[in-house]
Amino acid sequence: MLDKVEDFLTAEEEQDIVEAIRVAELNTSGEIRVHIEKTSKGDATNRALELFHTLKMDNTKLQNAVLIYVAIDDKTFVIFGDKGINDVIENDFWDSTKNLMQSHFKKGDFKQGLIEGVLKSGEQLKTYFPYSDSDSNELTNAISKG
Repeated sequence: MLDKVEDFLTAEEEQDIVEAIRVAELNTSGEIRVHIEKTSKGDATNRALELFHTLKMDNTKLQNAVLIYVAIDDKTFVIFGDKGINDVIENDFWDSTKNLMQSHFKKGDFKQGLIEGVLKSGEQLKTYFPYSDSDSNELTNAISKG
């Protein structure tokens, strides 16, 4: 068990994940965030939804933001997509993304799991929400922590 959320990833690993978010968002108007905390204090999906609003992720113009939420001590994570993306993706997309991430997490490679999840989400966003010259980065790429 970790004493602090900051111990979950090294500063260098965090930078690699932020870079993956930047790369994933290059080709899409969609937004991706990663939030890490010790525990969801209950249902992780409900907590992800709460954070989605707290982080103002539901304010994107096309409703195409994705939150990857990790509760370290609970050993759980949730990928939460806004209505705009959930209306267009295949039903099993989040499950396949979650499985990909989980395969890395089970080996203790949390950085790679998060990077894979970010890049796969970015690919899907690019398909349905391609980048246009009028796009702006509506949300920060920094990893938020609870």
